[in-house]
Amino acid sequence: QVQLVESGGGLVQAGGSLRLACTASLGTFETYGTGWFRQAPGKEREFVGAIGWRSGGITYYTDSVKGRFTISRDNSRNTVYLQMNSLKPEDTAVYYCAARRFTTAQTMAVPATGVYWGQGTQVTVSS
Repeated sequence: QVQLVESGGGLVQAGGSLRLACTASLGTFETYGTGWFRQAPGKEREFVGAIGWRSGGITYYTDSVKGRFTISRDNSRNTVYLQMNSLKPEDTAVYYCAARRFTTAQTMAVPATGVYWGQGTQVTVSS
């Protein structure tokens, strides 16, 4: 059974940083594109950013986090990271990681079937 487990969420002041991690129980993790989504109270889940499955680690981000958030992956640890800097109160949400096989970073932003999801981790940014 595939599992994605997020960690690293918490409470931080505006302007601060957090690093989320998502570890996957996938035997061929390197063949999966991985991404981060978030859902704020009363809002729909939205795409944050992703990193493609191919070597080279091409990334893609939604405009609101460009220059502040960075996604990276360590295939030897089956883990994808989301480094979040210069956090704002509007970044407050539950953050979910996702994985889909043979998927590029941009394609991760498109709703699709065959996506594995984590259980989410809460990020709260205080003003």
